[in-house]
Amino acid sequence: MNPVKFLKDVAREMRKVSWPKGKELVTYTITVITTVAFVAIFFGIVDIGITQFLEAFFE
Repeated sequence: MNPVKFLKDVAREMRKVSWPKGKELVTYTITVITTVAFVAIFFGIVDIGITQFLEAFFE
């Protein structure tokens, strides 16, 4: 495929995209950051628990 044609097609498709408004963007950003923080804390706690469990039996 011709790279110039590809980039023109990409530009045409990007004009069709429905971009979020400012308030929606803030809401989505807060949701993503909150979810990532929750998952990181959850797996951190699980990791500490597994580490404590293994240290109790193998040290």
